[in-house]
Amino acid sequence: MRVIIAEDSTLLREGLVRLLVEEGHEVPAAVGDGDALVAAVSEHRPDIVVADVRMPPGHTDEGLRAAIEIRRRWPGTRVLVLSQYVEKRYATELMSGDVEGVGYLLKDRVAEVSDFLSALERVGAGGAAFDPEVVRQLLARTTHADPLATLTPRERDVLDHMAQGYTNASIAAQLHVSQSAVEKHVNAIFDKLRLSHVTGYSRRVLAVLRYLGS
Repeated sequence: MRVIIAEDSTLLREGLVRLLVEEGHEVPAAVGDGDALVAAVSEHRPDIVVADVRMPPGHTDEGLRAAIEIRRRWPGTRVLVLSQYVEKRYATELMSGDVEGVGYLLKDRVAEVSDFLSALERVGAGGAAFDPEVVRQLLARTTHADPLATLTPRERDVLDHMAQGYTNASIAAQLHVSQSAVEKHVNAIFDKLRLSHVTGYSRRVLAVLRYLGS
């Protein structure tokens, strides 16, 4: 894949470049702020962007705003956002639109190289990859009135893995249950969250995300 990196920490930026090149990816640009990221995407048209949420000059949401602009101007560009902490407002804003080809990871996850590369591949293939801790904290926002509260503990486990972008087969392996059992849980989740009428991969992530702002 062609990957552009946006990270203001020179050490982490260069480390990501080396890692991705060693894994066979092409990195046409690595930049340190949001404006440079948008300009680099315009010039190089990468397959995917890996961007920090907070970058110069304000160190607030420059990277996120750049990612959202990139998704608006070049919808086919995948976006994997990195953050030092779970920033619920930013995560919800990024996830409120089309969540195919979108990921949100904590920077600690980058240290787990296999997890980071797996997330990058999922997002690059048009899937989704949300850090388990991000999902858990966003789910904690729900109230007793939210449809998510009707899910059983096992359905919530399945939903947590769905939101991270895993397939039914992968969920079955991680939860040590059969794939048919996972499929039954998934169908029950769609029914309870009134997503049975939605088609396509996106409803797997919408099952968690469409109610986050409620």
